[in-house]
Amino acid sequence: MSTILPLIIIGGGPAGYTAAIYAARAGLCPVLYQGPNPGGQLTITGEVENYPGYRNGITGPAMMEDFQAQAERFGTVVKTGTITQVDFSTYPRRLILDSGESLLAQSVIIAAGASAKWLGLPAEKRLYGRGVSACAICDGFFFKGKTVVVVGGGDTAAEESLYLANLCKKVHLLVRKGQMRASKIMQERVFKNTNIQTWFHTEVRDIIGQEHVEAVEAIDAIAQTTTMIEATGLFVAIGHQPNTLPFLPYITVDRQGYIQTKPGTTQTNIPGIFAAGDIQDPHYRQAVTAAGTGCMAALEAERFLQQPPINF
Repeated sequence: MSTILPLIIIGGGPAGYTAAIYAARAGLCPVLYQGPNPGGQLTITGEVENYPGYRNGITGPAMMEDFQAQAERFGTVVKTGTITQVDFSTYPRRLILDSGESLLAQSVIIAAGASAKWLGLPAEKRLYGRGVSACAICDGFFFKGKTVVVVGGGDTAAEESLYLANLCKKVHLLVRKGQMRASKIMQERVFKNTNIQTWFHTEVRDIIGQEHVEAVEAIDAIAQTTTMIEATGLFVAIGHQPNTLPFLPYITVDRQGYIQTKPGTTQTNIPGIFAAGDIQDPHYRQAVTAAGTGCMAALEAERFLQQPPINF
């Protein structure tokens, strides 16, 4: 018979490790499964300069190593493995690993994050962190006074373009269709900003550069003509995909697939199941906000475990 664990944390990013630190210090003996991408999106991020406490900046991977070491210092058991299936209809909750092993837990914190959607170009992966980014707020500072390209037509692309327009010399916004999907007010702001040049019916054909982004080759889908845009940065803003598939259909999600939590909490629709980090946050997607919700989830899990057991 499987051992019943007090708390399982799914995901090894800022939310998961912060939850682990708080839970371990509270004596909850958390077991954290890192998932397919240990460290989350920060492991493919270059310099992190906006997280409090690192006054000289730190690389994303090094930062995640610090988080993990701190969690383990207080007794968190960190394991490799990915949760591929769950059964939240019974109590204790059952989780299945990619190895086929079955786990039982009294409470669960889901901090599996969200994955950025990419264009699928070979150069995209090679130049990630060398000019290619999926977060203007995270990396925009490094392109101050330079020319950049933003790809996308929704609110995210509009927000990224407007943010970068305050920092950069020029922002080229490439929209695949003949109109933007962004809200009317966001479109108006983009079109009024003289620092943003919008290209419709335009897609990225290639990213030029060996060590860093030097230019973006764009193609007009109607005229089939190509244009070389000299730029040092390419921001892909075509959305994120929350990693919620293993938790369906038990956990309630919104239309975009993000886990819905009760306002002001990390509580999901199922007692004892909490969600933290990017998997429940379509708006901010920052390491510091993820860590904050990780703290909240651990405190709420602690309170939950102090209550009488659930009876089914």
